[in-house]
Amino acid sequence: MHNRYQAPASLLNNKTILITGAGDGIGAEAAKTYARHGATCILLGRTVSKLEAVYDAIVSEGHAEPAIIPLDLNGASKKHYQDMTQTIIDQFGKLDGVLHNASQLGHLSVFTDIPEEEWLTVMQVNVNATAFMTQALMPALLKAKDASVIFTSSSVGRKGRAFWGTYAVSKFATEGMMQVLASEYANKSIRFNCINPGATRTAMRASAYPAEDPQTLKTPQQIMPLYLYLMGTDSADVNGQTLDCQPK
Repeated sequence: MHNRYQAPASLLNNKTILITGAGDGIGAEAAKTYARHGATCILLGRTVSKLEAVYDAIVSEGHAEPAIIPLDLNGASKKHYQDMTQTIIDQFGKLDGVLHNASQLGHLSVFTDIPEEEWLTVMQVNVNATAFMTQALMPALLKAKDASVIFTSSSVGRKGRAFWGTYAVSKFATEGMMQVLASEYANKSIRFNCINPGATRTAMRASAYPAEDPQTLKTPQQIMPLYLYLMGTDSADVNGQTLDCQPK
């Protein structure tokens, strides 16, 4: 089972990996985990102080020095992503992996009550930013021998659920984007997959389920085996799939 995968310590040696939403929760844990397995991490997020804390944690453990890209995905333009890609190519020569982890939840509400502004913000961060960033990053990804792009999905991105309108629709779009890209690049050196983390002890989960006891949930650290599996070469033949960290 991939959720019990045991990664070799050198799994990501000499790989450069971009993680969005790297300041806290699953993104921060993924960055630290990838660094422990040899990767040079590029930490992208909105809040510089949070990115710096992850940077400090990685450096204090003696791993490769990460790069920091402060960027608000709600306001970023295609030019931001193109400039970022050029910087990555100039500094690192290639990009071996992307973890599209940043997401906005919005609020849970009946569909007819979804505010227009909230709908647009969630779609901008979860769908548009992911699409335009992926477009821009393609030249850097094609320079890698074996690149892996991981999108973040949700169970509500496969079966819609009442009150989850905005987030659910954004995750259906994410699944579709991944499948289109996986099909287009099926014979190339890049593969595209989704991870569904499942119920995890994060601030986003707490805002969706305020009455839930977080101690009953898995921590981000406990779901990392699948994040390692999909980013490393042991999953080289996996493309166009959605894998669950916590299969039912």
